[in-house]
Amino acid sequence: MVATVMTVAYLGLEARSVECQVQLSSGIPAFIVVGLPDKAVAESRERVRAALGAVGLALPPKRIVVNLSPADLPKEGSHYDLPIALGLLAAIGAIDADMLSHYVAVGELGLDGRITPSPGVLLAALHASSEDMGLICPEEQGPEAAWAGDVEVLAPRDLLALIAHFKGTTLLQAPEPGEAEALGVGPDLAEVKGHETAKRALEIAAAGGHNLLMSGPPGSGKSMLAACLPSILPPLSPGEALEVSMIASVSGDLTGGVMKRRRPFRAPHHSASMPALVGGGLKVKPGEISLAHLGVLFLDELPEFQRGVLDSLRQPIETGTVDVARANAHVTFPAQLQPALHVN
Repeated sequence: MVATVMTVAYLGLEARSVECQVQLSSGIPAFIVVGLPDKAVAESRERVRAALGAVGLALPPKRIVVNLSPADLPKEGSHYDLPIALGLLAAIGAIDADMLSHYVAVGELGLDGRITPSPGVLLAALHASSEDMGLICPEEQGPEAAWAGDVEVLAPRDLLALIAHFKGTTLLQAPEPGEAEALGVGPDLAEVKGHETAKRALEIAAAGGHNLLMSGPPGSGKSMLAACLPSILPPLSPGEALEVSMIASVSGDLTGGVMKRRRPFRAPHHSASMPALVGGGLKVKPGEISLAHLGVLFLDELPEFQRGVLDSLRQPIETGTVDVARANAHVTFPAQLQPALHVN
């Protein structure tokens, strides 16, 4: 028997459909995961085994093959734990497979059966909404998923609660959307005394979206003024707030389901590498310039940055996007800064 559970793979700010196919067959007992899994996905075998044991279920003494399709798409992250576990539960008859076919599942499993948070739930919820499906996600991220709009969200605390819901014993309540981030929190330019010329320059830069180069001796207030810049920028529109929240979600910075309403302010250290600033790495993640999307990128001690790192920022600032090309992925992140701050 083959049981199928839908999940997603994240490529930049895009969530692509992935089928988690679980097959039980006769033969020497084994648990195999195929479909270009990374180390975190391969380790899901032990987490799933322990989580099922914690709720009183044991893996059958059969050959278990889990295929993550499409097989040529790299699978990264721990959010495949939950779909693999649900596929096994459907294969052994503990959950109705037809009911699972209407949901996209994401979430990491603890050894005690808890469903723990994983990055990118907001993207998965938006994808499930576009596919006219529901979403199964961790309880802590239910408020985050509820922001996706008209999508059925199941946010169980553990596997036992999810099994009880599908059996009709105890139904899960739909989570409420998380609160929006409070405005007016943080340094305010109105609290700065003096520096009239510098404050006027900040106002002009904020109004026109200009880059700003600040120069002066240490302790003259450059960093303080830079930190106050978001306070005079216009509030994020609903669409912009969703976009900023999606970037925070995929990078794991969106906690408690609180939607971003303030423009981001990022101040990386001058020792930051090129992937840290523009994005990339072994597992392609957004860099500081994308995390500062629609906000402020503050480069303190500008001459101390590596020349190649600074050169890599020129094209994203001009185009408003970052194209990260790697052997196994080609990902585009947004990078619109208003304004970009460079400090000498």
